[in-house]
Amino acid sequence: MKMQLIEAYIPKRHFEETNRALQEFPHLSYMTFREGENMLLVRMVVESSSVEEILNYLEHETNVVEGFETVLIPVQTYISKQTLQNVDNEGSESEQEESKLVRASRQELIQTIEKNSNITLNYTLLIILSAIVATVGFIKDSEAVVIGAMVIAPMIGPIISVAFSAILGDYQRVVQSLITFLFGFVIVVGISIGFSFLFGMGTENNEYVARTEVTLSDFFLALASGAAGALSTLNRLSGNLVGVMVAVALLPPTIAIGLSIGQAYWDDTFGSLLLITVNTTCILLSAITIFSISGIRPLRWREVQRANVSRTFSFIFVGVIVAILVVVILFGQNVKIK
Repeated sequence: MKMQLIEAYIPKRHFEETNRALQEFPHLSYMTFREGENMLLVRMVVESSSVEEILNYLEHETNVVEGFETVLIPVQTYISKQTLQNVDNEGSESEQEESKLVRASRQELIQTIEKNSNITLNYTLLIILSAIVATVGFIKDSEAVVIGAMVIAPMIGPIISVAFSAILGDYQRVVQSLITFLFGFVIVVGISIGFSFLFGMGTENNEYVARTEVTLSDFFLALASGAAGALSTLNRLSGNLVGVMVAVALLPPTIAIGLSIGQAYWDDTFGSLLLITVNTTCILLSAITIFSISGIRPLRWREVQRANVSRTFSFIFVGVIVAILVVVILFGQNVKIK
């Protein structure tokens, strides 16, 4: 059973009503403390499944009344008579939980998305390093080196942030995430172009050739990558391992674009660009689907209306692009066969 600690700092004049409302939510422990003359503190230990509902209530109160503050803290261990008595029941409860799409609260996920959607020094350095390592891997025709580059490539963050923000109708965050992704894309292409000019190599091996052609199998790879990235975000798992899966669909084709441009192989440039377009749109489509299934919704009525429109538009827009790409690739394959 996963638990979290909610600390709510409540102005004294609103404490009685808020305290009564909070006690109605399911909780494992509930304590109150006085914090100065005009502030009281409520500490609640609750199951993770109840966190979002409580935070939604506190978020509403914070928007209406000045002075509310809320802190969410993960709980590693909590022991009480109640928890000891409930140990025998956890088997059946866990089976029920496994049947649902488990995720962190909306508030926690928004914090993660905000962090991943911005251009930071750490993001920039990791993009530069991963681009250098991956390009060298292409030049040396070393699959192990390319995989090593994908471990450090932070490409999962911005593209997943686009899908998440689209579900909530946060258009400003969508734009910011797209800028962050394009910023990393330009860096990777620029570095690979530079290496192509410098060494004049890297375009006559399997690592390169595999990223200049698009097949239907690439659609399934990208769809699975996007779903894995979305699920890792929902559960706030480490992005490194899942990031490799997403980077497989994003980093190598981007390197291939730069190498192709550097040596003026325009047909290969088109093939790599088509592959990165296929992968990006498929990742977005599967991530939007996973986030929709998870039940993430805004709190305010206006935001809910906007999110409903944005979610529908995102499905239609990305779905149409994917369908067009499928038709283009199938048509191209038929032309080659003839």
